[in-house]
Amino acid sequence: MTTQSESSKILIIDDDPLILRLMDEVLKTKGYEILIASEAASGLEMAIKKNPDLIILDVMMPIINGYNICRLLKKEVGMRDVPIIFLTCRSEEDDRRIGEQVGADAYLPKPFNTPDLLLKIEELLKSRVRR
Repeated sequence: MTTQSESSKILIIDDDPLILRLMDEVLKTKGYEILIASEAASGLEMAIKKNPDLIILDVMMPIINGYNICRLLKKEVGMRDVPIIFLTCRSEEDDRRIGEQVGADAYLPKPFNTPDLLLKIEELLKSRVRR
């Protein structure tokens, strides 16, 4: 029997190579298939072409910020139900509110707590399966 993580594909969109490497290592050890995009345009393209089960997205990126990426993805027919977690240094209440308004399913601060991130990922993937 496969677990949720063994069958789930997660796209990480972040311009910080250290965060990308760390999250790649952490999530692969839990059995997730990981896709990585280091900038917004390639992340959007990858999301639409690769159809991930969940997206982890930074807010502060050059050219297109994470809020706009989320807004664009939630308008795509095949992406509307894909959970999006914002993982960002922007942790003020206004930032969280904007995240909710653009369609994010969760908003976690950097530096992130690995157990909290893993718990949120599992929770969102399980709720997506039930939909």
